[in-house]
Amino acid sequence: MKNQLRYFMLLAAILFFSCTGTKHKLKIQTVTVKAPFEMPPLSTPDFRACPEFRITDFGAVPGDQQKTSEAIAAAIAAANAAGGGSVVVPPGEWPTGQIHLQSRVNLHLQKGAVLLFSDHPDDYLPAVHTSWEGLECYNYSPLVYAYGCKDVAITGEGELKAKMNFWKSWFDRPPGHLNSLKYLYEAAVRNVPVEDRVMVNDSANMRPQFIQFNRCENVLLEGVKITNSPFWTIHPYLCQNVTIRGVQVYAHGHNNDGVDPEMSQNVLIEDCIFDQGDDAIAVKSGRNQDAWRLHTPTRNLVVRNCLVKNGHQLLAVGSELSGGVENVFMDHCAVADGANMFHLVFIKTNERRGGFVRNIYVENIKADKMREGILGIETDVLYQWRDLVPTYETRLTPVSDIYLENIKANNVKFTYRILGQEELPVERVFLKNIQADTIREQRNIAANVTGLVVE
Repeated sequence: MKNQLRYFMLLAAILFFSCTGTKHKLKIQTVTVKAPFEMPPLSTPDFRACPEFRITDFGAVPGDQQKTSEAIAAAIAAANAAGGGSVVVPPGEWPTGQIHLQSRVNLHLQKGAVLLFSDHPDDYLPAVHTSWEGLECYNYSPLVYAYGCKDVAITGEGELKAKMNFWKSWFDRPPGHLNSLKYLYEAAVRNVPVEDRVMVNDSANMRPQFIQFNRCENVLLEGVKITNSPFWTIHPYLCQNVTIRGVQVYAHGHNNDGVDPEMSQNVLIEDCIFDQGDDAIAVKSGRNQDAWRLHTPTRNLVVRNCLVKNGHQLLAVGSELSGGVENVFMDHCAVADGANMFHLVFIKTNERRGGFVRNIYVENIKADKMREGILGIETDVLYQWRDLVPTYETRLTPVSDIYLENIKANNVKFTYRILGQEELPVERVFLKNIQADTIREQRNIAANVTGLVVE
């Protein structure tokens, strides 16, 4: 009887909020971001005046995954129905399966709260519209998934943590996985409808992203800590107006990029700490035919005041960049001593990608020892795909207008290595005040590049 009374009271509260205009309390903040290109003001949701929906009021029980998952879903639905609200996760460890956000909802984790995500693949079914390394498909749901949402957020001082015992068994690329990759690649070539590209089977082993905002607008991710990830950690995909602020990422599994903005526009990443097993900021825009079909570049991305403790690259562009990448500005970021990363900036593509890369600005960066160098630009990066599938259509990638200034590394193999294509050289690369205390091999390497200026 008490539970029935509680739910009737909650339903009455939802109806009251809906009828009294609570939705108007959801405000949109406009933030001006300085960049060396025209950067539109960013719009971010402000939930401070919105009602709160505590998951314990919807039946969440510590240690009970099913009840907690159901309570989170019910609280999200209630916040959405009320026209805007914060779903509050109180202190404690709360096991859960997938979380699907809705418009005008803020998932807020209080200090001491831990959302512990299951590593059972069945907890992330049914399959949802997502992507795998730049190819669209239906796959296991990302652990936190928002599709087509507007004004959506994840905030607070708590932690989102993925259990990894099972996902680790999918890190390898056995024949079944490679065959599924081949099928998906060729399905995109043949323009097979995305809804027919279902990649959930006994051997595909396509791990889901941790957090994916898919086709969303006005996104805020602020303050939380994210620990472990089956695949890419934070994935804004086909989004507009994304702010990622004060987030800490620790993820050292396979393909654990920190943030992968893909075919997204007007993105700010600031004051974050990244400690992951792959690239920290990996800028992408889809792969080959799928990206040509979607025809949406990643544009207007600012990254500032971030610290990287480990990983492969500080800033990577590609190799999935077939939709194009332009207007990227990284400023006042640092790589911690002992990180031993590959490059500070690495732009990578190949003869299958097409797209374009232009207007990349990187300034005021400090780093320790690099396994490779400060700047790398390579136009023949294919990884396992080189022998897995043929080149069905050749489209070269024009790369131009790359600006690096005030960069300091302690120990590098080279300062820059630029390997353009003879048919389409890299154009206009400007390097100013690029310093390295120790250069282990050849200082500068350049082939098929025009307009290289070094000061």
